[in-house]
Amino acid sequence: MSELRKGQVSNLALATAAFAVTFWAWNLIGPLSGSYSRQLGLSPTQTSLLVAIPVVVGALGRIPVGVLTDRLGGRRMFAVICFVSIVPVLFVGWSGSYGWLLFWGFLLGIPGTSFAVGIPFVNAWYEPARRGFATGVFGAGMGGTALSSFCTPRLVEEFGRAGAHVLMAAVLALMGVIMLGGSRDSPAWSSARSSAGSAAGAPVGSDVGASALAGMREAVRIKATWQCAFLYAVTFGGFVAFSTYLPTLLQNVYRFAQTDAGLRTAGFSIAAVLSRPLGGALSDRIGPVRVLFVALGGTVVMALVLALRPPPEVPAGVSFVLMAFFLGLGTGGVFALVARLVEASRVGTVTGLVGAAGGLGGYFPPLVMGVVFTATGAYTVGYLLLAVTALAALTYTYRAFRTL
Repeated sequence: MSELRKGQVSNLALATAAFAVTFWAWNLIGPLSGSYSRQLGLSPTQTSLLVAIPVVVGALGRIPVGVLTDRLGGRRMFAVICFVSIVPVLFVGWSGSYGWLLFWGFLLGIPGTSFAVGIPFVNAWYEPARRGFATGVFGAGMGGTALSSFCTPRLVEEFGRAGAHVLMAAVLALMGVIMLGGSRDSPAWSSARSSAGSAAGAPVGSDVGASALAGMREAVRIKATWQCAFLYAVTFGGFVAFSTYLPTLLQNVYRFAQTDAGLRTAGFSIAAVLSRPLGGALSDRIGPVRVLFVALGGTVVMALVLALRPPPEVPAGVSFVLMAFFLGLGTGGVFALVARLVEASRVGTVTGLVGAAGGLGGYFPPLVMGVVFTATGAYTVGYLLLAVTALAALTYTYRAFRTL
């Protein structure tokens, strides 16, 4: 226990920093959506697809990344993701056509998979009673989207798009080196490698593949995996959708300049960043189900307010900030629920599946918003769909977990 105590703060801090850096890289396209749209003559639907495309790999990639983290450990996997992410970051900055932007934007989803590394990494460092707090603090690393919204447009103005992306690649390289040299896996963590294949003399590669598939099969049989996946698709998916698409929405509806829209999106992300650890800490005290009641109920109310298309700043700006607060609170509650329902040896794999659902939950809303705006010239239908979805999640939470 003393050895765990010594490494908790430093490794949680490093994991949170790595999460923030990779999430910044994951969200490089969203803050620049207005300039891409103007330069390439994109329709609202094409812009929505460009903004949403990195979410695909960032979502689905969490499944194998979660499995690999259970086997290889968070220290190595964080470094691998940082180093591999350098390639799409550079090529997105150098792309000059819509087709190449879509291709490299798709691969830009790789840094978004880091979430499935960090949850099991920090989980292993903390005792069960403090895992809600630990995963909540780690989740604050999603503030990388706020850094991207605020800093990326300004870096592009200062150094040009290619230069800004080179700087991001350098930060990723530095973060990868720091994770290799400064972090370590918890002494309480043990690899999920199956000894059966090795004992039978099976090749290592086949053992890895068989064990990974077996772990995924076991995870999908756990009811809590699907329950938490649905809830995370609503809470984290809502956060991702707004943090990537909000710059476009603010420019379309309120006619803000790109830098002004980025500044307001950063405020949205910061509110979610601050409320996520609060959601985890409150879950340790009053239970994750009550936290989810508050989060989902608040989301319903804010979506209905925004559907009325209120004027900018007050009440629209306040409503967006409160929406972010409730969504962040909910994301902290969901993973506190995972920590309660899933045994530690399977957290990485379950996190990958739940995280994938959350990422996919953030993929579709920007596309829907783009289609809705093209068809109606407003986002009212999109907000109403969010309110209905959050209400359905609230009802399900009550029916499935009210006894917890």
